[in-house]
Amino acid sequence: MTEVVSIRFKNRGKAYYFDPAGLRIQVGDSVIVDTANGMEIAVCSRENHPVEDTAVVQPLRRVLRIATQMDLRTEELNRQREKTAFDICREKIQEHNLDMKLVDVECNFEGSKTTFFFTSDGRVDFRSLVKDLAGILHNRIELRQIGVRDEAKMLGGLGICGRPYCCNQFLDDFHPVSTKMAKIQSLSLNPAKISGSCGRLMCCLRYEQEAYEDLVKKVPKQGAFVETKDGYGTAVQVNLLRSTVKVKLDDDRDDVLHEYKSYELAAVPGGRPKDGVEPPHVLEYVEPEPEETEPEETDEWAIPTMVVTPLPEKPAPAPEEEAAPEKSKRSRRNRNRHKGAKPASPEAPAIVVPVKEEAVKPKTPDSGSRRSHSGKRQSSQKSSGGNGQKNAEAPAVKVQKVSVQTAEAPEAGKAEKKSGKPRRRHYHSKKSSGKPASES
Repeated sequence: MTEVVSIRFKNRGKAYYFDPAGLRIQVGDSVIVDTANGMEIAVCSRENHPVEDTAVVQPLRRVLRIATQMDLRTEELNRQREKTAFDICREKIQEHNLDMKLVDVECNFEGSKTTFFFTSDGRVDFRSLVKDLAGILHNRIELRQIGVRDEAKMLGGLGICGRPYCCNQFLDDFHPVSTKMAKIQSLSLNPAKISGSCGRLMCCLRYEQEAYEDLVKKVPKQGAFVETKDGYGTAVQVNLLRSTVKVKLDDDRDDVLHEYKSYELAAVPGGRPKDGVEPPHVLEYVEPEPEETEPEETDEWAIPTMVVTPLPEKPAPAPEEEAAPEKSKRSRRNRNRHKGAKPASPEAPAIVVPVKEEAVKPKTPDSGSRRSHSGKRQSSQKSSGGNGQKNAEAPAVKVQKVSVQTAEAPEAGKAEKKSGKPRRRHYHSKKSSGKPASES
């Protein structure tokens, strides 16, 4: 076993093993390391840890020291030089009219070398560009052509999933990705939907490829002739993640589909047999045993849940109680009308509703007697036309009862305090023109 530390340069390359040389380095510490191009400043991505001897390529480079304040100041000056060199190189590319896109610039820690990264569709003759840059920057110039994936890794950004690029965050190397992976995962083969911002197939297509390949071995393909526990049929729809298959049985209608688990059916080798040939029996279905559910453990120290008891609902009023207030309102309106109460405001006009028509017979005068004011009985009998007969009954008079609904006026407040039965109304018939006959 060999003790090493993992070092990453500018947080966009793969991690390399270095010999800590007896130093205890923590994650995130800036260190000065010895490389093939001289001294470089880098960041520790993993602290001291042992690895197998076969995982280390000898000779192992050493960590010189943990970066000091002077080293960090030098690194800051190099970052400013990189910005200036980037602007100068972009202007020179436009002057020479070169078909290339400048991506990034790096200055080594010692300041003796400047590296320019660019992308291009083809080969570029940049010899004149190198001479111009060397005359301005006065150090060694290196131009390096990279691919579109490396460009996305350097620049960074957000993918269609809303997260930062995987290559910029944690991927060390680029692995090959093919459209076969998207086809196995039942994804759309539209290049715009399965391609990343770099224009290449998304790296995340490879993450679940091994799981899908394992599921494909257990679940039959779409359109395969299968045997189920209910008979033979054709697989119409396959869901790999849920391991379910929708099957159209031969004995059912075309619009009837049955869903089965992967262990409830099996694909018949060779496909559907010819007419008259009995298909082979390939399914060995065993009813799964019910899973035993473990009893839930109760925590004695758990916080009790608060239970809110709803208040009892108020019972609905009886129909007699609802009719009582209406009856009292009518009685108050009748009393106010007899007492000369002010009419309702013109904003709420009265509404006249005909209720019922009743025929009232007038009282016929009979041979009774009345008491005068002096207390003596006086005869009320009079002759009618001298024929001695009783007066004929007077015709009935139709009286129409009217219900008047008005808005309650504020002046009727005194009438509301009184309670009791409403005052009765008496209807008197008109006197007949004839006189009652005298008693014989």
